[in-house]
Amino acid sequence: MNFETKLALAAFGVLGCAIIALVFAGINFFSVKKKPEGTDTMKAIALKIRKGAMAYLKRQYKTVGVFFAVMFVILLVLAFTGMLTPYVPFAFLTGGFFSGLSGFIGMKIATYANSRTAEGARQGLNKGLKIAFSSGTVMGLTVVGLGLLDISIWFILLKFVFRLPSETDIMSAMLTFGMGASSMALFARVGGGIFTKAADVGADLVGKVEAGIPEDDPRNPACIADNVGDNVGDVAGMGADLYESYVGSVISCGALATSAGLGFKGVLVPMLIAAIGILASIVGTFFVSTKEGASQKQLLGSLRRGTYISSILSAIGAAVLIFTLLPDNSNVFWAVISGLAAGVLIGFFTEYYTSDSYNPTKKLSASSETGSATIIIDGIALGMLSTAIPVIIIGISIIVSFFTAGGNGSFESGLYGVGLSAVGMLSTLGITLATDAYGPVADNAGGIAEMSGLPGEVRNRTDALDSLGNTTAATGKGFAIGSAALTALALIVSYTDKIPADKLNLVITNPAVLIGLFIGAMLPFLFSAMTMQAVGRAAQKIVVEVRRQFREIKGLMDGKADADYETCVDICTKSSLKEMILPAALGIVSPIVVGLVLGCNGVVGMLAGALVSGFVLAIMMANSGGAWDNAKKYIEAGNFGGKGSENHKAAVVGDTVGDPFKDTSGPSVNILIKLLSMVSIVFASVVVAYGGLGLF
Repeated sequence: MNFETKLALAAFGVLGCAIIALVFAGINFFSVKKKPEGTDTMKAIALKIRKGAMAYLKRQYKTVGVFFAVMFVILLVLAFTGMLTPYVPFAFLTGGFFSGLSGFIGMKIATYANSRTAEGARQGLNKGLKIAFSSGTVMGLTVVGLGLLDISIWFILLKFVFRLPSETDIMSAMLTFGMGASSMALFARVGGGIFTKAADVGADLVGKVEAGIPEDDPRNPACIADNVGDNVGDVAGMGADLYESYVGSVISCGALATSAGLGFKGVLVPMLIAAIGILASIVGTFFVSTKEGASQKQLLGSLRRGTYISSILSAIGAAVLIFTLLPDNSNVFWAVISGLAAGVLIGFFTEYYTSDSYNPTKKLSASSETGSATIIIDGIALGMLSTAIPVIIIGISIIVSFFTAGGNGSFESGLYGVGLSAVGMLSTLGITLATDAYGPVADNAGGIAEMSGLPGEVRNRTDALDSLGNTTAATGKGFAIGSAALTALALIVSYTDKIPADKLNLVITNPAVLIGLFIGAMLPFLFSAMTMQAVGRAAQKIVVEVRRQFREIKGLMDGKADADYETCVDICTKSSLKEMILPAALGIVSPIVVGLVLGCNGVVGMLAGALVSGFVLAIMMANSGGAWDNAKKYIEAGNFGGKGSENHKAAVVGDTVGDPFKDTSGPSVNILIKLLSMVSIVFASVVVAYGGLGLF
């Protein structure tokens, strides 16, 4: 069997694993749909949420479609002028399409699973957990299945159909569909994040604090919009986000393999590790279960059991693969292990800082004794404090992966190791994302239980699942942010590989590099400010509307009249679609403008500055927001005065501040730092030809 045949078999093996993931996701999808949906009231509420989410996504995709059409034409023009290969515009479209499709399928199953999870919780905690986790499994395996499907099909087409001459040409073309995936992810995360947090903040401030009614009370006009937001932001947006992280890590690592001179074997290794991770994730899903009355630590343990088993299986598979394909570079196996370990450790410490099972969040809850100001101060401090350990973990992972891959002898081989560590971190994304996507489903289930008037014990079970979901969501964001740092580093190297050596002068004292560093460090803050202000403006409209309905709809507060839910959903939809344009444009336009003004050296500085500040800022915001949310839930569980107390009101204010931190700005920053790199790579030839204004 010649090498070409072996290469084809390996590529089709990767494609086969992608199909297995999608088939298993389909089986879980229809298994969840077969579960009973509950009472007529539960079905009616779930239908409203489903319709609202679908209406939003349709309008979002129409808006984003215009952007993709314009970008396609621009890339086509660049291809005709010889600055890009003719495959780039089409790769850009497929990247965006599959990223959006991942979010759409995830949202579809989440809106089917919410009422079924509530009905399952009527029968027991484990039943509710199983249904919610099964829906999360659909999301997780859809993301990795579609990601690997896109990667493997493009590889097969470019190598065996279009017959590109070298692995360098193939990976150069494949890198560009990462730009499509990143663009779609940013629109989905920002738009969905603005929608969900505007509704959440508005519903909490007027409903809980002013009117003193429970969360998800049917009298609150924003409660349906809040539940719709959980799906369009925390599910559809997150799916597009992690799809982009996943494919970005694999293709950037493949590109680094070509720089290291490892040939097609080196390119295939990250793809095959991802394929092994899919199979390991599927096995891990069978080990997730719990018992009735389980504590938060026991619930977390049940989910961790599945992820740990998947990680062990993935590590074993990676060892066999690397020792077979790269016997002369077998030490790169430890780079994969360092990524896996870094992901697990970041997940653990994220859990430590955000779960109410540990002291940091318990102490944050106690700070509510002196009002909302102190809980906000302590929450911000907690988030800042929580950045230290992940930075150290990523630093150690880079050192280990660089030197075990041979970085002391070959700089390019060391960087390939860094790329593999990112792939290792995300190799078990199928199950990691399942534990993350499960959270919004549990949150929706609690809302449906409240609005349907189910017994208090059901709401207690869904609250336990929801609190767990806040922690797993924070952990998922930690994975995404950690992998973003490693992937963005690999993409910066891929960018420098596209620039002629005589054009590069990356000395820190080079004015172009220095100015670029300052601009890059500023961009995540500017981006976060824009997205948080967008949430604030949209939330103000919801607050005004909810107050109007409480004031003008007679009998609403007595439960004798129905709230106008549709108006709140419509306000959130229009606001989020309008407000998402400028932040997304910032990520796309900045590299081009910086490149034209400062040249390619300025672009490298910008990418480095954005990576460093964006990584730390994203961790800080995600962990502050997660801790505020769980501090509120810890009080609602009967601690420090319980629901309705002054402590509770202070915690609700803290939670509303944290909402855009953890669900809008924080998770969007990790997309921003990769999108900056992807756009820079695509437009590298333009910057080389026309950048620098003749000065740099």
